[in-house]
Amino acid sequence: MAEQLIGVHVGPGLTEDNELDDGGPLARAAEMDADAVQVFLADPQGWKKPLPRPDADALLASDVAVFVHAPYIANVASTNNRIRIPSRKLLAQHAAASAAIGAAGMVVHGGHVLAKDDPAAGVDNWRKTFSRQADDGGFGVPVLIENTAGGDNAMARELAAVARLWDAVGEFGAGFVLDTCHAWAAGWDLTRVVDDVRAVTGRIDLVHLNNSRDPAASGRDRHAPLGSGEIPLELLVGVARAAGAPVVLETPGDAAGHAEEIALLRETLG
Repeated sequence: MAEQLIGVHVGPGLTEDNELDDGGPLARAAEMDADAVQVFLADPQGWKKPLPRPDADALLASDVAVFVHAPYIANVASTNNRIRIPSRKLLAQHAAASAAIGAAGMVVHGGHVLAKDDPAAGVDNWRKTFSRQADDGGFGVPVLIENTAGGDNAMARELAAVARLWDAVGEFGAGFVLDTCHAWAAGWDLTRVVDDVRAVTGRIDLVHLNNSRDPAASGRDRHAPLGSGEIPLELLVGVARAAGAPVVLETPGDAAGHAEEIALLRETLG
């Protein structure tokens, strides 16, 4: 069995002039002995198209797995045309930029609809997003939808909502990202979450292994280091082991702290 990849979210490693800054993500991976990195390719709260990365060739040639996180602002589920249509465009732009650096996948949040909206409309908007992109040749990179911590009309907070979403997008090969902090915040049972998710989606492509600063079912998305949050460490390790998928840490801390977390996981996961 191949060794489970363990990585961490890192900064883009670029200057304001889009030049490589201090070695970029690959240098950060080496510094922390990470097998993988996750990066934003542009402002996560902005609508700008990503610029070509100056280290694209190095990223393509590297053994380090690269995952891209799409901007938080993207919400293809929205019934508001002024949000949904630019979100579709932004997702396609980030997918193309992800493919250009050989990304293993692009993470995107499930989004939400307004309180007055029928959640079924958001699900159908997701289906249309995949369908229209398929007509244009596809995204060119696996699109990995992540579960979310809160929001009454979120597309991927409740397992039942994820099931409705997967009925609409599963046929297009959508991947799934299991975020442990988000699952904990939404009240999911982490002792069985891997089986529960796979019963719905048939897959887990990536694990965001994050502890939480808040109690279970809080609805709050506040990450904590692996060993110092509300989620018992052995429970987090159990989720990672059961999923068997690449793991990316989005925990607060510096490079030394992340290196320790990676070493701990590598030892415990064996």
